[in-house]
Amino acid sequence: MAGAERTGPKVLIVAPDASSRFGGEAFLPLRHFEGLRARGVPATLVVHARNRDDLATRLAAHAGAVVYLEDRRLHRALWRLGGALPASLRAALVTPALTLVTEIGLRRLVRGLVRAGRAEIIHQPIPVSPRAPSAIWGMGVPVVIGPMNGAMTYPPGYADHAGAPARRFVGLGRAAAVALNRILPGKRRAAALLVANPRTAAALPVRNHPRVVAMVENGVDLATFAAPPGRPPRAPGDPFRLLFMGRLVALKGLDFGLQALARARAAGTDVTLEILGDGEDRGRLEALAAGLGLGGAVRFAGFRPQEDCARRLAAADALILPSLQECGGAVVLEAMAMGLPVIAADWGGPADYLDATCGLLVHPVPRASYAERLAGAMLALAADPARARTLGAAGARKVRAEFDWTLRIDRMLALYDEILGRQAPAAPRGPTGPGTPAG
Repeated sequence: MAGAERTGPKVLIVAPDASSRFGGEAFLPLRHFEGLRARGVPATLVVHARNRDDLATRLAAHAGAVVYLEDRRLHRALWRLGGALPASLRAALVTPALTLVTEIGLRRLVRGLVRAGRAEIIHQPIPVSPRAPSAIWGMGVPVVIGPMNGAMTYPPGYADHAGAPARRFVGLGRAAAVALNRILPGKRRAAALLVANPRTAAALPVRNHPRVVAMVENGVDLATFAAPPGRPPRAPGDPFRLLFMGRLVALKGLDFGLQALARARAAGTDVTLEILGDGEDRGRLEALAAGLGLGGAVRFAGFRPQEDCARRLAAADALILPSLQECGGAVVLEAMAMGLPVIAADWGGPADYLDATCGLLVHPVPRASYAERLAGAMLALAADPARARTLGAAGARKVRAEFDWTLRIDRMLALYDEILGRQAPAAPRGPTGPGTPAG
């Protein structure tokens, strides 16, 4: 039964970047670790010491099951060097070196934990990039990596959103990933590689891996994100309240969302936008909102804890995510779980979750009219509250049926059992199939 308490193998979750202070992939290992512990599974989490202050409180009940990887001198030197470079150059040049140093440290730490009897199976859920290397192999126990999700490109006409340095160094970054995967063959030797979609499977640095398994990257904690009973309809005269959640960076496409908001308001509809998140583009976006004359129609609320995000979703009428390079999009599922319709780019991850029954997918091409099409979606939902409620209710049903986090834990436990020989395979392999080239 989904969500039933059970015990399982000793699981070592290796996730140095796990954090509750950031959304996206950093939060996924915490959900998985807490879900396993709630079932009585003896899981241990390996995380970088820089996240100790963050996790000491959240994971206080599991303090003995959290092991921290301490910084080495070389790691600190590279970190300082990266802080002096632009983000795009840091990602292309310093991040691979940091990754290599971190992975070597992880390898030593994990080997010691396995020798101490802390693991029957190792699970490395992040980074979710299919090209990221892994140094976790040859530990004497099986290793599971993923679910991975990536290999996204910008839509045609949006290459400038990546930034000139990133465009110049993208080839170098890919070459570095190839080299690191030769040095660190963890993915080649893993017992299973979990991928969210065929696009990600095709980007794996592995050919003919025997176990590539399709598994959705994200899930929803319905204890935090759940549709309030009897969500009241929007009262006549109230604004149509949009919410955005995510990092304030160019790839999220929020500049197009602000332009669309200005168009919708110019058409005579009172639409507002609350923005939950922070990032390097915040100043530019605040200036854009002011330049568009949006004034009190936009509120930048900064990064908020998940519980506060849920409360603000409960007070909103729809979520907007105009992202141009979104591999997953957990915020889409969280809004759906809260009974909200979603307006999102028909590009990448959101299109894996949304369909016409629960939201409006807006294609970002052609670029010149993207904001106009987003504005049309805003106006359509604002003008038809009954349709907005119907879409929201359908989204909540879909999340409960397909994306409840407890279902994800159930499937992962079944996979562990299969790998350890405790049961026969219950489902076909992944989107590439056993023995099929995966990239």
